[in-house]
Amino acid sequence: MSLDPVTGGGTVERTLQISRALVRAGHKCTILTIDTGLSPNYLQQCTLWGLSVFALPSLWKRFYIPKPSQHLIGKLVASADVVQLMCHWTLINALVYRAVTQLGKPYTVCPAGALSVFGRSKVLKKSYNHLIGREIILHANGCVAISPNEIEQFKSYGANLDKVVVIPNGVNPDDYSESDGKKFRARYEIGDSPMILFLGRLNFIKGPDMLLEAFCRCSQDESMKTYHLVFAGPDGGMLNELRRMVDTSGVKNRVHFTGHIGGPEKYEAYRAADFLAIPSRQEAMSIVVLEAGITGTPVLMTDQCGFDDVAVVAGGMVVVASVEGLQKGLLSMTGNPERLEIMGQDLREFTCEHFLWDHAASRYLELFSRIMH
Repeated sequence: MSLDPVTGGGTVERTLQISRALVRAGHKCTILTIDTGLSPNYLQQCTLWGLSVFALPSLWKRFYIPKPSQHLIGKLVASADVVQLMCHWTLINALVYRAVTQLGKPYTVCPAGALSVFGRSKVLKKSYNHLIGREIILHANGCVAISPNEIEQFKSYGANLDKVVVIPNGVNPDDYSESDGKKFRARYEIGDSPMILFLGRLNFIKGPDMLLEAFCRCSQDESMKTYHLVFAGPDGGMLNELRRMVDTSGVKNRVHFTGHIGGPEKYEAYRAADFLAIPSRQEAMSIVVLEAGITGTPVLMTDQCGFDDVAVVAGGMVVVASVEGLQKGLLSMTGNPERLEIMGQDLREFTCEHFLWDHAASRYLELFSRIMH
């Protein structure tokens, strides 16, 4: 629905990285999206990666409504061997689906955690499903879940589970430059103090409010007195509320809001952090946990992030998605600082072994080959 690097989040990252990996494997990959957030420099970077990007004009950014162009859509679909629809609640998917059915092309769907009717616009989402959303899922030649917990969501739509394959998110180690994080710490005046990082949209579903409240509750505990909390990400509707919480908390000088960060600055942030906190209320599989893993940064996350393996491999902690759960996790992680480095190393080894984008692309090619033949 969008390739906007600021507001698009994990879906944009997955789309770009899978596409890059498919190109590296010798295949042609074309992306159809809307023009929101597509600067000339950004499009030039996509070209350097070998990607062809076509963008429909956006008529209404709030709901990612594209200006229809059935001629362009039909041309792109006709030239493709297989089509993948990313995300779920999008009109661009509905337009492409119509072209796919008219031309008899095989297609797959990857909702990336978007099948649940959760958060805002519930009436619109239910209407979308009634009109076309459920039909798109049911008729797909293949359904891609990015974590096992998404299989039940496909089941609730009535999808044939034999068509569902789990292809998780990944990372590309070559994208992560070496850094000691000192520039990031200096930029936000953190110095040598220990630091907790939140990286993502400041949106209700991501749970920044729960993390902040948990941090405030235990901020004066002996193990937490010197910790700083950094929120790195664009405003998703909660920034003002979070700032008000900080103003009345007594920890104003230890909480920082950086806005969106990307590229080298994002990698610096991971390396500057003692650990990453992911307080999501719901998520299919968090990409940032893998980004943290590749940089050797341990993770505190909720049990709604679709990646409980973090606890299994001792790369961090998984807690209940509540203020109390996060508070417990913060105290445990900060109370054992000598263990954090070992956690980070364990998570890095696990990430490098199982979650690379090239591995995910190979799984996609197996799926595409199967449904085409």
